[in-house]
Amino acid sequence: MAIIITEECINCGACEPECPNNAIYEGGVDWAVSDGTNVNGKYKLEDGKEVDASERQNPIDEEIYYIVPEKCTECVGFHEEPQCAAVCPVDCCVPDPDREESEEVLLKRKDDLHL
Repeated sequence: MAIIITEECINCGACEPECPNNAIYEGGVDWAVSDGTNVNGKYKLEDGKEVDASERQNPIDEEIYYIVPEKCTECVGFHEEPQCAAVCPVDCCVPDPDREESEEVLLKRKDDLHL
């Protein structure tokens, strides 16, 4: 499952630099698939929408840091545990119960993002 940041977030920013996929953004900041990845050209989002990898997408949250699920691999293939959760001082980086994903799916996403 992807990781989410709950409303308990204090906006400290400790999680953002720890993400190997650049999947974490400050609230209100636009995101792109290409940010911190090797993806160029067209990329298919999980909802089936095809976008240019460098095209800016609307923020998922305006108030607190957020994680883009299409870019989150739970640090599989990089670390033993999600690094955002490991460094969060208020334990607000938690598994998203609505997005259960296998290690196989997470590894494929990692490979897709880091060609």
